[in-house]
Formats: sequence, C-alpha cells, structure tokens
Amino acid sequence: MSIAVSDVYQSMTVGAGTQPPAEFDPFTFGVPAYPATREGEEKRNQLVATAASFKELLAQNAAEADRTRRVPQHVIDALADAGLFKITVPRRYGGHQADVRTIIDVASTLAESCGSTAWVVTLINTVAIAVGMLGEQGQNEVFGADPEARVAGVFSPRGESRRTEGGFRVSGQWFYGSGSLHADWVMVGFPLVDEKGDTVDFGLGLIPHADYEVKDTWFVVGMRGSGSNAIVVDDVFIPDHRILPVSGAINGRFPTEFKDETLYRSAFHPAFTLVLTGAQLGMGRAALKHVVELADKRTIANTIYTRQRESVGFQLQIADAAALIDTAHLHVYRAATDIDEAARLGEYPSYPMRARIRSDAARAATCIKDALDLLITAHGAGSFAESSPIQRMWRDSNIALRHGTLVPPATREIYGKALLGFPVEENITKLL
Repeated sequence: MSIAVSDVYQSMTVGAGTQPPAEFDPFTFGVPAYPATREGEEKRNQLVATAASFKELLAQNAAEADRTRRVPQHVIDALADAGLFKITVPRRYGGHQADVRTIIDVASTLAESCGSTAWVVTLINTVAIAVGMLGEQGQNEVFGADPEARVAGVFSPRGESRRTEGGFRVSGQWFYGSGSLHADWVMVGFPLVDEKGDTVDFGLGLIPHADYEVKDTWFVVGMRGSGSNAIVVDDVFIPDHRILPVSGAINGRFPTEFKDETLYRSAFHPAFTLVLTGAQLGMGRAALKHVVELADKRTIANTIYTRQRESVGFQLQIADAAALIDTAHLHVYRAATDIDEAARLGEYPSYPMRARIRSDAARAATCIKDALDLLITAHGAGSFAESSPIQRMWRDSNIALRHGTLVPPATREIYGKALLGFPVEENITKLL
C-alpha cells in the first residue's frame, strides 16, 4: 500500500473534501480545526476539542506535577470524567475506539500545557489497544467489569516465568511504568516458556492492582510528572486468556474475536511506537509559540537589538525551528495515515513499511528535540528559569526521545537494513 506525499500533506493541512481556512495559522501544523468529512475525523475533532478545553487546567498544574513527580489526582479525575482515558477502549464497553492519529492529536494538544500529563494519557490509551487485541474473556475481566478501568504497562520482556496449568507464574520488576500511579491493571512483558523452562515466545500479561506493587523509583530530570515508577510482581498467576503472544501480534494475528474492530488490528509495534510522538509534537508547537510571542519584548544582550524579532539571526533560528517542527508533523501524520488506513483495509503493512514507520517516529522526535534546542538558545538564558515553561518542555522532550522503542540510532539501522533487503532474521530486532 502506497500513499502519495501530496495526498498526506493535503490531509494534514485541509482535510479531505474541505476548503482551507481563510486565515493560515502557522502554529497549528495540521491540527484539525474545521469540519471534517472522513469517517472518524468528526470523533477525532471532538476529542481534540475536549483536550483543548483542559489547556488552562494543565498549565496551572504543570509545575506541581513536575515537583511532586505525578499528575495531580484532580487533573486525572477531570480527564477521566471527560473520557480521555477511553480513547482506545472498545465501543462495546462505552469507549471511543478511535484511531492512532486521534491518540496523537489528543496527546499533542494536552502536551502544549503539560508533557507529563500528555504522556500518561498516551500510555494508558496505548495499553488499552493491547487489551482490545486480547480475546473477549480477557477484555471482559478489565473493561467488562469496569468500563472506566485504566491499564498501564511495560511491554519490554523482563522478569521470570514458569509454565503451570492454565497459564504462567510470573515474577520481576518492570521499569518504567508510565501511568502506573493512576492504573487499575498493568500489562507487562515476560518470557513464555515451555515445561522445560526454555523460552519459546514473549507475552504481554494482564495483572490486577491487587497482585502488583508500584515502587517509587522515578527520580529523573524530565517527564517527572509521568510517575514512571517500577512495577513489582512476586509469583503472580497470569491465566492464558490474559496473555497476548507477541510473535503473533507482530505478524498481525490477534486473539480478539471482534475482527471488524479496526483499531485492534493496527500494526503492533509501529502503532505503539508512533503514539509516543504525540507529546513531542505538542511541546514543539507550544515552545515555538512561546518564543515568538515574547520576541517583541525581549532584547538580545550585548547587541544593538532591543527587540529579538528585529534580529536576522533570531529570525533564521525561528524559521529553522518551525521547519523542524513541521517536518516532525509530516513524518508522524504520514505514518499515522499508513497505520490507520492499513487497519481499515484489513491489511498488515510490509516489513519495510513497518521499519520506515518506526524510523518516522524517531526522526520526528529528534526533529522536535533539535527545534527545542534552537528555541531555547534563541530565547536566551532566561529559558532556564524555573518559571519558564520551555525549560520543562526541553527536559521532557529529551527524556521522551530516549524511550526504549524510539532509540534513533537503532531505528535508523533497522530501516537501512530493510531498504537494503536484509532478511528479517538478520535485522537487530523482530519487534516490528
């Protein structure tokens, strides 16, 4: 399946079948802001508008989230009441069952005020997709029992397990469990072993809150409010129906009996990687707008410029930062279109396309980080004042870029090998 770049750019900027807005807003970078006609876009615009209504609340509480290393509970409660933790919950349980692009746009909107809050919303919605890929029995135990249930998780295969009748006994610690402070369940990766103890696959297993502990380990310089603490499990039984085998999932085979539910046949690893760019996009947009809005009030020290905006050097930095942010959106929106369209058609993207999508995600996150470097330099030393929101965005972006599924050098190698025709088994990962 191929999609022309011109088609993607058109969908980014004006949407199918619509006319461009009369006034061009250079700070939207394709965020929906006008009536849509495609299936799913009306729901997306509604959810983005809901997220936008929380900008002031999140901005007021961003410093507290950073200081206390968790999103304040009243903010979590408000977001939950508005349904923003149910973006990817199946409609059968009262969820929105939206698409990957919607997760990204909601997260980017929230991140304009607080990257950590956006990250928590993203990760909980991401894990809900994996729950929706399970069979009905597993889904019912979570969303059937409580449609408002929130599930955090760490998909990295860690811990120890042993096969027992009807499932596995699992123990271990999983770093870093973003959103675990606000979850009712967790989903963790662990080795699936045979009766001899030999690893035959990896699985993602659901564990209820009573069977795990959240260990306070998240002492970091960025994304501090995400509360990405360790999840600790000690000899807990996970039944087979609560386990998603990874080998099948990465090849488009999911246990769910509801084969017509588009979201839960999304390309497994590409989707779970790409959604991590949403918070990055929002922080990039917000930082650019912040620096531009203050450019008429700030000077450039030790120069003739009494206003930053009059300096050609400053103008070039702003243009370069905006181009990087725009590039990030182009990569992310193209990739999201590929994932969502393939899922809609019931197709599973080829290995080279999956490799490219992962590369798109890493490239976008890197572009945002580079743009923030430019902006924080252009803005001046005042950027690092604790009262300045862009120092927090800069810290959050740098931490987010280092997430284990992005890892820019590794994603470039994966994509390069795919382009050169290396067999999958000779690539450095099979988790695509």
